[in-house]
Amino acid sequence: MGEASVSELMRPFPFTQPTISRHLKVLEQAGLIEGGRDAQRRPRRLKADALKDMSDWIEPFHKIWESRFDNLGRHLHQLNEKEN
Repeated sequence: MGEASVSELMRPFPFTQPTISRHLKVLEQAGLIEGGRDAQRRPRRLKADALKDMSDWIEPFHKIWESRFDNLGRHLHQLNEKEN
């Protein structure tokens, strides 16, 4: 995975530099990204292992909520059929 500076990360978003920096600080404190130093540039990079751990932790919850939304969809469909 590559590196990107704050200004590079800002380009596709309508946010200010301080806003992007605050978000990056939170991600860095969570251990999801790491920062470096290259003269004046302070590139950030994703920490793939941390993201994998987070994804593994979230997956069971994703399955539970997906099942609940499916149940809700079936219930709403049944209610709709009763009304028609």
